[in-house]
Amino acid sequence: MTTKETLYLDDALGHAQFLTRQCREAAAMLQDGALRQSVTKLAEQHSQMYARFYDLI
Repeated sequence: MTTKETLYLDDALGHAQFLTRQCREAAAMLQDGALRQSVTKLAEQHSQMYARFYDLI
């Protein structure tokens, strides 16, 4: 793997981790159950994306 590819994966990992955290924090503040469920689902998707990127390393 080239240095550029490794840097890309590192950046992608950081973005996925950040988006997971942001979605979880937002879901915790939401009062609407349906909206909270949707945002929680987004957090899980970002978490899975993180795991897939991590597996590439």
